[in-house]
Amino acid sequence: GGMAAAALLLLLVAAGPGAGRAGSERERLDALREELLLSPLPTGDVAATFQFRTRWDADLQRGAVSHYRLFPKALGRLVAALGVRELHLALTQGFWRTRYWGQPPLQAPAGAELWVWFQPTVTDVDKAWKELSNILSGIFCASLNFIDSTNTVIPTASFKPLGLANGTDHHLLRYAVLPREVVCTENLTPWKKLLPCGSKAGLAVLLKAERLFHSSYHSQAVHIRPVCRDASCLAVSWELRQTLTVVFDFFSSGQGKKDWSLFKMFSRTLTDTCPLASQSKVYVDISPKNKEKELLEVSPPPTSVHEAIVQGDKKTYAVYDLLSPSLFNTSRSLNVQLKWKRPQDSSEMPIPTLHAQRYVGGYGLQTGEICTLIYNTHPYRAFPVILLETVPWYLRLYVHTLTIITKGKENKPSYIHYQPAQDRRRPHLLEMLIQLPANSVTKITIQFERALLKWTEYPPDPNHGFYVGSSVLSALVPSVTAMKDMDVEQSPLFTSLFPSSDGSSYFVRLYTEPLLVNLPTPDFSMPYNVICLTCTVVAVCYGSFYNLLTRTFHVEEPSRGGLAKRLANVIRKFRGVPLL
Repeated sequence: GGMAAAALLLLLVAAGPGAGRAGSERERLDALREELLLSPLPTGDVAATFQFRTRWDADLQRGAVSHYRLFPKALGRLVAALGVRELHLALTQGFWRTRYWGQPPLQAPAGAELWVWFQPTVTDVDKAWKELSNILSGIFCASLNFIDSTNTVIPTASFKPLGLANGTDHHLLRYAVLPREVVCTENLTPWKKLLPCGSKAGLAVLLKAERLFHSSYHSQAVHIRPVCRDASCLAVSWELRQTLTVVFDFFSSGQGKKDWSLFKMFSRTLTDTCPLASQSKVYVDISPKNKEKELLEVSPPPTSVHEAIVQGDKKTYAVYDLLSPSLFNTSRSLNVQLKWKRPQDSSEMPIPTLHAQRYVGGYGLQTGEICTLIYNTHPYRAFPVILLETVPWYLRLYVHTLTIITKGKENKPSYIHYQPAQDRRRPHLLEMLIQLPANSVTKITIQFERALLKWTEYPPDPNHGFYVGSSVLSALVPSVTAMKDMDVEQSPLFTSLFPSSDGSSYFVRLYTEPLLVNLPTPDFSMPYNVICLTCTVVAVCYGSFYNLLTRTFHVEEPSRGGLAKRLANVIRKFRGVPLL
């Protein structure tokens, strides 16, 4: 017995340091960073952007991973099983008004957007795409299972990989949008459950559904991509970014004031940090407008002030480091407050360098035209933009009517790719590379004819109209301020999803409004009216005639009555009462 105990003790001593070292190494393989960016918008609204980044130094594609710590197992197994190289999913309610709110850190179209790059080893991309959309539909409780060949396209120039990529064979890319998708709490809850701390600690405590959906704009997204593990880029890490952007309108909040605080926005304050996070920060944009004295003051005093070049402009941020011990010393909660020193003048509203709008023209229910206006407000720099249009098959485009007019002259695209639609099989895909001259408006119009659908193809509310997904604009926009090379790990998360190619320009992806188009719709109430009228005629007329034709008439002889009647008459006779 003593010998066995001694041998066991020796084994424990020998295994102890190794096991502990293996455990610590495994813990160092993944890291979580979380941040909240508060941006006062020119209109007086406030945009709040949450980002949670999980980086994992593991090879998901080989399928050798068995232990999941911070990275969600549902998404990790999905990437490994279906050969996904990059996945981007966004669920959005509302429309980001670029003209009035400026460039967003991350924009998404209204509804649901999904675009995925698959590995070259995937043989049947369409089958993997269908399976992926069904699984994501179950994970996020969304209607992504309605993604099929009628709303899926294969872009050739847009949506290049944001992560590491050996080649860019566009046949491995799939892109789809569901503009009618409604986003609500059943989509937010599974999104929060993917976070390492859930909504119990850290910045996710602020994600209260009643407040998030009482807003002008709400967008939640999931981005998975492979990135370099270090500067040498000899090994690959997998990055999961969960982002949530919400815009609070001070008019709809009923306060009428432009002063904001975390409690006014989210009905909660920050009380503690997520123990699994290696970095947790709150950034408040306090950049001075028009190089004047700053208009915004924040309280309590920030732990530091950070300057960064974001989307070609110099920005100043007040930074609250939640991991700093001094932050929670005075009180157990952090309630960041924003106050304007003087009211903003609406004439000071800056106009973004690139913005666009789209609308449907024409009259009647047979023909129409789609008009897109693209604005380049840069005073002296011209730049190209890639326009991606996806139009459903039931709007039959006439490509010979495509016109691009800039400053009264025809503007020929340097690249154009058009894939015609097939009825009930695939949509139209139109991609163009257009040069935008300085300080110009470019108008793109294309005419279409409305198809007449089968009566079984109409939705339950056909008179509401049919949605056409947003146009997508991708461009390298010239910077106002020269951009210095920043250390990606030290810079805020919202600056690093789209890496800049050089210091003179920055990448922007914009979405226009979705369109609502009326199609020729039959009067679906007519069958109901006919059925009601027919049933009434049959019941009244035919029923009466049938009765008259089939009924037999008998003459009934008057009878003397039964025993009961005769007994009653005898009694009545004795009483002197009239007989029955």
